[in-house]
Amino acid sequence: MEELKKFIDAIYPMNPSDWDFFSSKLHQVTLKKNTALTKIGAVENYLSFISEGIVRYYIPEVENDLTFGFLFENQFVTAYDSFITQTPSHYQIDTLTHTTLWRISYNDLQEVYKNTKSGNIIGRIMAENMFLIKSKRELSLLNKTAEERYLDLFTERPKLIKEIPLKYIASYIGVTPQALSRIRKRIT
Repeated sequence: MEELKKFIDAIYPMNPSDWDFFSSKLHQVTLKKNTALTKIGAVENYLSFISEGIVRYYIPEVENDLTFGFLFENQFVTAYDSFITQTPSHYQIDTLTHTTLWRISYNDLQEVYKNTKSGNIIGRIMAENMFLIKSKRELSLLNKTAEERYLDLFTERPKLIKEIPLKYIASYIGVTPQALSRIRKRIT
């Protein structure tokens, strides 16, 4: 839980009583590789902090899954649109590795917002950060070639290249695994 405290303090330090209230609502969960965190059609009920592991956001398709995100240690994971609206998710989130999470439920987070001074500020900053990440991803898909998106991964997320199967990386940048193989040959 110490890594979560450091993460939050870097955003906006919580006073001790706010931290105690917030941390009392957290529950640790350990999941095996290839476990669904959120399934299509299910309502997301948790905001989770990854203390260990990797997760993937995707839309299952008959032939190929459409991967649109990865998250690693020291990041929050949730089907955020489903979480804030409490409506069914249109995508799935799975663990790619053994994963340990610190989770807070939707109702408990609402209590944190209501009963702490810093909860709303941290929530707003996190929501703004999620919007910026999503916006950057959308602009990349519209304005860059697949090769440029792949090269961006080297500089922005080198861990992704090393730890994620190539078929998921191909889907993430919007190409087939064969096209990704050609891109990788041109680069080297």
